[in-house]
Amino acid sequence: MLVLRTKLQHRVLQLNSKSISTIPIAYHPIYRLPLPENHRFPMEKYELLPQQLMLEGTCKKEDFFEPIPATLEQVTRVHDSNYVAQLSKLELTKSEVRKIGFPLSKDLVKREFTIAGGTISGSEKALETGIAMNIAGGTHHAFPSHGEAFCLLNDQAIAAQYLIDNNKAKQILILDLDVHQGNGTAAIFKNNTSIYTCSVHGAKNYPFRKEESDLDIGLEDQTADKDYLAKLKKLLPQLLDQIQPDFIFYLCGVDILGTDKLGRLNLSLEGCRSRDQLVFETCHHRGIPLQCSMGGGYSKDINIIIEAHANTYREAAKLYF
Repeated sequence: MLVLRTKLQHRVLQLNSKSISTIPIAYHPIYRLPLPENHRFPMEKYELLPQQLMLEGTCKKEDFFEPIPATLEQVTRVHDSNYVAQLSKLELTKSEVRKIGFPLSKDLVKREFTIAGGTISGSEKALETGIAMNIAGGTHHAFPSHGEAFCLLNDQAIAAQYLIDNNKAKQILILDLDVHQGNGTAAIFKNNTSIYTCSVHGAKNYPFRKEESDLDIGLEDQTADKDYLAKLKKLLPQLLDQIQPDFIFYLCGVDILGTDKLGRLNLSLEGCRSRDQLVFETCHHRGIPLQCSMGGGYSKDINIIIEAHANTYREAAKLYF
């Protein structure tokens, strides 16, 4: 295992020493699914973010790839087959649909399978390029047998299991820096020694009944840039030394911002950007490939959401382009 990991990391380091011309970015028009008027989920960000990245020149049209949906076999490696069947046939109960927070439809289900497919494909591409992104994803509240909080299928969990099943990785770290604990991910990989889950989140925020990740770090309300970044800077090298991952899934939610309606932390745009910079520099230096899913972001001003997400791509471009 150690020899395989060393070879993989050496290969990525060689690739990263060159200036790669593109970062693979999963995007599909179905990501922006129409919602009822005044719905609190900012679905429009999935259309606006690619436009912003191309307009400013951070990314090019050819950086984006259109993913195919994950297969039933891939999805049911982490999700209960009965749940997936009921979801696919639109037979969830009203209570189950209410927990998800989206109106249930065939397009919604196709969207979830497509997002998961984008994360699977991105993780494979990251093995060659060192990094890959998904404009959507980060659906960490999806449990094995139910969904909640805008999450139906857990894209990074599905992709992580795919890499393990196909001997493309031996030890995976899921680094969840969304403001909300990755409760679904924690439940899926409980007692799984090949996939290590770490969640850094608001201690008093949703979910109010938390699952047990391999490592949970709960932050107090109003935690700001200095304290947050100091904790992360100390955590990352210790975590990587301990786990020795040969692949990382990074959930880079921007709901850690002080402007976020659902956040309760108090990071600035610059602090959020520094978080991404710290993660990317650490992974790049160690030659560990990573896949990034965007996660949450619920600031009232959509421009703040787009700016924060765009910063993630800008920081990636500095190192990997």
